[in-house]
Amino acid sequence: MRLYTINTGYFKLDGGAMHGVVPKSMWNKANPADENNMCTWAMRCLLIEHGNYRILVDNGMGNKQDEKFFGHFQPHGDDTLEKSLAEHGFTKDDITDVFLTHLHFDHCGGSIVREEGKLVPAFKKALYWTNHKHWQEAINPNEREKASFLKENILPIEESGQLRFLETADGDEWLQDIRIRYCTGHTESMMLPQIKFNDTTILFCADLLPSVAHISLPWVMAYDMRPVDTLREKGKILHEAVANNWILFLEHDPKNECCTLQQTEKGIKLKATFKLSEIEGMNV
Repeated sequence: MRLYTINTGYFKLDGGAMHGVVPKSMWNKANPADENNMCTWAMRCLLIEHGNYRILVDNGMGNKQDEKFFGHFQPHGDDTLEKSLAEHGFTKDDITDVFLTHLHFDHCGGSIVREEGKLVPAFKKALYWTNHKHWQEAINPNEREKASFLKENILPIEESGQLRFLETADGDEWLQDIRIRYCTGHTESMMLPQIKFNDTTILFCADLLPSVAHISLPWVMAYDMRPVDTLREKGKILHEAVANNWILFLEHDPKNECCTLQQTEKGIKLKATFKLSEIEGMNV
């Protein structure tokens, strides 16, 4: 198995929304806001090369939206999905499976592109993976979450015939060395890949843990549909991570790709941060 960080660029979100009930006097030290209270966040994805599989976990927001949409979220930086894949010797046609942790626009927007006026899959040879519960939530969204589930990112996947549904239970193995963890706090049935790599476990955290600042339990996003469930789910995962010395892969942290945790007298705290490529035996 080989793992590659796939950077698709940065974007901005409201600092208060991303940090929930935490006062700005605290979170602004972790991720300083601009004059409009917007903070920069990464859209960091993961490519898993495993036997004949080349699995892309999430794919950023894409580039097919209009100027008004991008004006709200201000995508920036030199990284793109295509450029990052190419840096590791891959193209979009090399991807066999697109694993979507959930269908919010900043995680699945790169799934679909506009070609000759039509919306078509960006990964023409890949299967796209979600689960039934989350799919139903995405195509029939509540009013609060509707702005995150964009039909142009979602429905063309089904229309293409490339959509597949996972049937695993929480903690079950999907493929050899890849288990799936489900979380319902952020959105219905978000899926986190838990990867056995050599002698360690790497958890792709998606929006359960957007950044190292969110390790603290009260730091729960206002975007979460069920914040109390997030508290419970995050607490459980963090304790597992400490007990088993997991590596956490961070999708949105603007500076840190990976981290480990430690138990202290004041609770679970950050232990170390590092790049994925620094892990011994990464073969990248």
